[in-house]
Amino acid sequence: MNNKQHLLIVDGMALLFRAFYATSVYGNFMINSKGVPTNAVNGFLKHLLASIKHFNPSHVICCWDMGSKTYRSELFDHYKANRPEAPVEMLPQFDLAKEVVEALNIPNIGLAGYEADDCIGTLAKLYGGEMNVSILTGDRDLLQLLTEDVQVVLMQKGIGQYKVYTHDFFTEETGILPAHLIDVKGLMGDSSDNYPGVKGIGEKTAYKLIAKYKSIEGLLSSLEELTKAQRSKIEQDLEMLHLSRRLAEITCDVPVECALDEAILNVEHNRAVQMIEELELRGLHTFLSDALAVREAM
Repeated sequence: MNNKQHLLIVDGMALLFRAFYATSVYGNFMINSKGVPTNAVNGFLKHLLASIKHFNPSHVICCWDMGSKTYRSELFDHYKANRPEAPVEMLPQFDLAKEVVEALNIPNIGLAGYEADDCIGTLAKLYGGEMNVSILTGDRDLLQLLTEDVQVVLMQKGIGQYKVYTHDFFTEETGILPAHLIDVKGLMGDSSDNYPGVKGIGEKTAYKLIAKYKSIEGLLSSLEELTKAQRSKIEQDLEMLHLSRRLAEITCDVPVECALDEAILNVEHNRAVQMIEELELRGLHTFLSDALAVREAM
């Protein structure tokens, strides 16, 4: 990326859930003296501070889901219906995480009826032309947002471990353009989000077809070139194909905004330490010091 200012957009939901399950699997919820579980917030903050140290952004914004009901669940009743309720130990940590972000002077962004992905896509599109944008997430769906100015940072196992996707790297790895990922998902569906795509069309075939025909529209205009079995599957599931593609596409014109001057990274050390100590979060002082040291060295 070039020397323009650098905006880090954080997928708050992805970081928080990742942090929760990293320790809850061992029954470790890090319950503080007030009886409040803090394991998700603790891990979330470590991921956030480690990414600030690693990528050294000039601006940071954190995006959140605002409830389970969105326009996608109105389009398709079964959308994400396979997901269990959040564990009881997780429930108080949603608001706690936002309070932690606020204590770092980082804006929290979210809008009822939309997912965090849609807010991320909107902000990336809004600011991608004037500054470099990195999206921190664990969700490969966000790879569709890749452009020359927008990169997607996928968290790997362990804090501070990343796989960074650029537009060109994604195309080299998959054989398709990032924007065509929604066409692939339309064909193959998404079991984690619980929409089926075309029954009988798997990931390998979906990528192969979109690499050749570029889009669902291009594919449908060339059905006579497909095998009889492929053509039959697609023709029988046309309605679900179009619906699945719509569900897969991130909306990039959500009515959210965040002025860039509000997103300038300006962590106040004393306020951050006070927050860490009030919540009795363990092992975070080094992460905070390292993140601040990078900013002070600029």
